[in-house]
Amino acid sequence: MSIVITNIGELVTNPGHGRDRLGIVYDAALVVEDGTVAWVGASAQAPDADERIDAEGAAVLPGFVDSHAHLVFAGDRAAEFGARMAGEPYTGGGIRTTVAATREAGDDQLRRATGRLVTEMRRQGTTTIEIKSGYGLDVEHEARSLRIAAEFTTETTFLGAHVVPAEYRDDPWKYVALVSGPMLNAARPYAKWIDVFCDRGAFDEDQARTVLAAGKDAGLGLRLHGNQLGPGPGVRLAVEMGAASVDHCTHLTDADVDALASTVFDCMCGDGGWSSTVATLLPGAEFSTRSPYPDARRLLDAGVTVALATDCNPGSSYTSSMSFCIALAVREMRMTPAEAVWAATAGGARALRRDDVGRLSVGARADLMILDAPSYLHLAYRPGVPLIRTVLHDGVPQ
Repeated sequence: MSIVITNIGELVTNPGHGRDRLGIVYDAALVVEDGTVAWVGASAQAPDADERIDAEGAAVLPGFVDSHAHLVFAGDRAAEFGARMAGEPYTGGGIRTTVAATREAGDDQLRRATGRLVTEMRRQGTTTIEIKSGYGLDVEHEARSLRIAAEFTTETTFLGAHVVPAEYRDDPWKYVALVSGPMLNAARPYAKWIDVFCDRGAFDEDQARTVLAAGKDAGLGLRLHGNQLGPGPGVRLAVEMGAASVDHCTHLTDADVDALASTVFDCMCGDGGWSSTVATLLPGAEFSTRSPYPDARRLLDAGVTVALATDCNPGSSYTSSMSFCIALAVREMRMTPAEAVWAATAGGARALRRDDVGRLSVGARADLMILDAPSYLHLAYRPGVPLIRTVLHDGVPQ
């Protein structure tokens, strides 16, 4: 089965590191065969295919790659959001509320809730989704959460070290031992990655290092929540451990930025390379908690690879919209529209260490979106407007 998309006004291909270079092809066409991109070129030269889609002059982009999301949970925390908007500070303590609701929920309830959010994301152009556990916080429920997450994505992350549950409050190291031993063993069959929240009110540097080392020994890739609630060791620990991504990065010192910049390597593509530890920024969390936004400009100017993700979760960022995060990044984080779009597509792919998504060149997976707009600029220019007309995932219209 082949599909040719013709009359593309502006095709974003993301051929290399990107930033301001999206590899745009104007008046373009693209051919999909067996779920991959088989040809890209001028619309007038497009070959025949089994099916034809006329983009009618609209922009076509790679599908969004959301590399940080917490989708397996029950209940919501709307009341907590209302309290924050009334002036109460965000501390992260509400995670335990979701843990209680998630433990009480049945498998089918969690499966339906997760599926609803995945469908919501697909409709908004997100074709690759990372899903974390972290709302079970015991052996049974963490493994269950990952088993359900694995029904929806291959990018599953074990986040048993989200916060210390109430029953271990007086002995957090005992909980670290549980996460690094029996819980990791139960989660391992369903997880690709391991993550830890290294921040105030969660896990300290030594505890986080213990969890990540255990995950690495078990063959999992490393990720880390760091520097969200204040300055701390998270970013430098992520670099030290060779994590694929450190996420939030709201409060950074010069040493943190230097550490991330030190991981930049030459990709031999003539545009400066990218960092092996990506800084994944989550502006939906700052929007929802009224916290300072990360300074993306500072990271970009240092050469650090930046990704954007939703952090979709019921407490601090209950959005599934990557377009919304792009608009926030441009307005509040000093990113150009091109940088933000690249970060939400190719940047997310880098954060997952994937080279088959986040781009639209020959051999890439045929994950793409057709906008109801002539240019990618409209994603930031028209915030809050549903601009995604058509989504293809693995070459199949959704």
